[in-house]
Amino acid sequence: MRSALFSAENLEKESTQPGMRLQNSKMLKIELNGEAMARVGSMVAYQGQVQFQALGSGGLGKFLKQKLTGEGVPLMKLTGRGDVFLADLASDVHIIDLEPGDALSINGSSVLAFDSTLQYDIKMVSGAGMMSSAGLFNCVFTGHGRIAITTKGTPVVLNVDAPTYVDPQAAVCWSANLQVGYHRAEQLGIGTLLGRRTGEAYTMSFAGQGFVVVQPSEEPPVAGSGQQEQQGGLLGGLLS
Repeated sequence: MRSALFSAENLEKESTQPGMRLQNSKMLKIELNGEAMARVGSMVAYQGQVQFQALGSGGLGKFLKQKLTGEGVPLMKLTGRGDVFLADLASDVHIIDLEPGDALSINGSSVLAFDSTLQYDIKMVSGAGMMSSAGLFNCVFTGHGRIAITTKGTPVVLNVDAPTYVDPQAAVCWSANLQVGYHRAEQLGIGTLLGRRTGEAYTMSFAGQGFVVVQPSEEPPVAGSGQQEQQGGLLGGLLS
């Protein structure tokens, strides 16, 4: 049988080292020898002896926070020995190595998989999202290990060396040490009063030393964002 389908670029990539790597730009491969965490429903194929256990949002505390905030990552634990292939609606997949002392704030919808050596919590995004439908909370990852994230299209990584402004629905992740706020992008005037809007009323602002990953697509508005805004003050102390 002959076909360009069977070319080397489409064949399974083998390695002698366990862990996660890109099978291609749209698919993650985890050579599992122990355990790893992945988004529920992201498995597209596997080989070997692998067990899948649904974990909700990663524990009772995170489950309660997810119910209150609408954010979080519905997780499953992968255990055993074998090869697991993960994807999310043909989104682009990127792998980030976190070192001790690193902290990454990421939109929960962009998390595909991560090493079980990493820790994460649901945190309020200080000052951001209050005037938008992008939500108020993000997942902050720390520790030592790898995390795979997804983007809708090829992203740009902005180095925050000047005041930086990003559409809240296009922001994928950023250095957790950055100062985050919101900025009115649309100026009030007669056009606004007559109903002519730019569609860019507010942007997230970033300052400090770090980076922001921006995808060339805007996530749809978060359902129930009005309820999130009302809960913001109440949950601020609990989630900080």
